[in-house]
Amino acid sequence: MITEYFLLAINSITHRKLRSWLTIIGIIIGVAAIISLITISRGLENTIETQFEQFGTNRILISSKGFQGPGTVSGGLTIKDVDTIKKISGFKYVVPGIFKAGEVKYNKEVGFTQIAALPAEDYEQFLSDANIGLEQGRVIKSNDKFSAVIGIRVAKEMFSKELRIGNKIEINKQEFKIVGILKEIGNSQDDNQINIPLETAREIFNEPNQVDVIIAQTKPGVDIPSLQKKIEKELKQKRGDTNFQVMTASQILEQINTILGIVQIVLVGIAAISLIVGAIGILNSMYTSVLERTKDIGVMKAIGARNSDILGVFLVESGLMGFVGGIFGTALGTLVALLVGKIAAQAGFLLIMKIEFPLLLFGLFFAFLVGMISGALPAYQASKLKPVDALRYE
Repeated sequence: MITEYFLLAINSITHRKLRSWLTIIGIIIGVAAIISLITISRGLENTIETQFEQFGTNRILISSKGFQGPGTVSGGLTIKDVDTIKKISGFKYVVPGIFKAGEVKYNKEVGFTQIAALPAEDYEQFLSDANIGLEQGRVIKSNDKFSAVIGIRVAKEMFSKELRIGNKIEINKQEFKIVGILKEIGNSQDDNQINIPLETAREIFNEPNQVDVIIAQTKPGVDIPSLQKKIEKELKQKRGDTNFQVMTASQILEQINTILGIVQIVLVGIAAISLIVGAIGILNSMYTSVLERTKDIGVMKAIGARNSDILGVFLVESGLMGFVGGIFGTALGTLVALLVGKIAAQAGFLLIMKIEFPLLLFGLFFAFLVGMISGALPAYQASKLKPVDALRYE
């Protein structure tokens, strides 16, 4: 019986090709939008999680909250805050860092990018713990003053001529020698970054005491939450204010995932609007089909077709249109997501896209369900037609 319903549904759809495809296109657009947006957002989540795993879960980041409103006089982090944290036991090392936008010159060409500065003697350990490798050259060492390690995109894209080991660049009118080029990390900020020694950065940016962030690497087996509370207590006591934040990598990741989740719900909600339009298209198409085939329904009932048979024929037809739209929609949505991933990679931001088969199956099932629900009311009305009235319908 199901086979007969299926054949009748295909026959009806093929006899109304243009109208059927125009109806199905609405489902295709809706499903494609949902699949592509979910896949892209999942790719963004995968990328962030991978980078945080690379960064390390046993690190605590301390930074300033910034200006908190009129009347506040507390400033940002300073060297004193670094010394306060260093006195707390449980850390492998504590690294202060500053980050500034700086002018970079090479062969009379000028560019602007972020300059990151850590103590020269801590670079090797920091990069090792962060699993950041070198494409060429070496890391900054303790005896270096005017040496720079550059990101891969700085080397390849910042100037018309590719930068190499041994080349000299000017940062804020101070000459630096390139001693290393980092491997691609996967995000434009890090790959476009130039790393120099902290003390040298203090000189060229005239920042003798400022610290933008303090990175505290904990020892293995240390209770990180209790150490986090201890930092907060000590800094509050020494500074006399709470104009700072102490975050673990897992907390930052949790906050980012929460934001991404909200964005994903909003985007999918917007995409669902097009799916609703597609559902209305199926509803309209099925109503029209019932009107066009009223006499056929009368004939079917006159020769013994039951109400359930009529209902089944129209439900299968509407479900089939939804399913066909789901097939093309999931395929199109996946292709769009993969294309976005490639464009992002070319722009310097690595999106870890994964084709998730449960998501594709959800897209197919959801489209089929939308089709069935949209066709339910017209199918029900068709099944309730009286044979005599249907046969006399003009």
